[in-house]
Amino acid sequence: MADEGDILTDINPDPAAGSNGADNQPAAGMISQYVKDLSVENPNAPACFQWTDQPQIDLQFNIGATPVSGEVHEVELKVNVTAKGEKGNFYLVELSYCGLAGLRNLPDEHAHAFLYAEAPRILFPFARRVIADATRDAGFPPLMMEPMDFGALYQQQLAARAQQQQGEGQEPSPVGNA
Repeated sequence: MADEGDILTDINPDPAAGSNGADNQPAAGMISQYVKDLSVENPNAPACFQWTDQPQIDLQFNIGATPVSGEVHEVELKVNVTAKGEKGNFYLVELSYCGLAGLRNLPDEHAHAFLYAEAPRILFPFARRVIADATRDAGFPPLMMEPMDFGALYQQQLAARAQQQQGEGQEPSPVGNA
């Protein structure tokens, strides 16, 4: 144990710190998340509450990433839900759920994978809850979306892009919008 007069030194400095003390290790993570836009429409209320047919659910997803600053990107998970019946739409929900992702010292292909696969995986459970609450608040049973494998979807997108680029005689590139 050290006495008050002893000087403590770190004999195991952080190996990631450069000679100037800078952190050169790759890092990625979510800084915050938020509802950017939410629209809930119940266009045929109150008549739709008397309809006896089961709604057909059309669910659409879109993922986007926009740089905010050098190390921060906004990842946007857009979810559009339309519940259709024989007599018209039961409800429509449009959600833009976003998160700020911090990226440091990542190669482009790893940054792209984080922004289009890992970040949406992190955001999805929260967007799922917002959709469930919105459909419940519109007077319907909560829509519980099935979990999604964003990693597998990302790999499918990369494979499709590579196949398309090979057909066009280009070099495959993992960087770009998914």
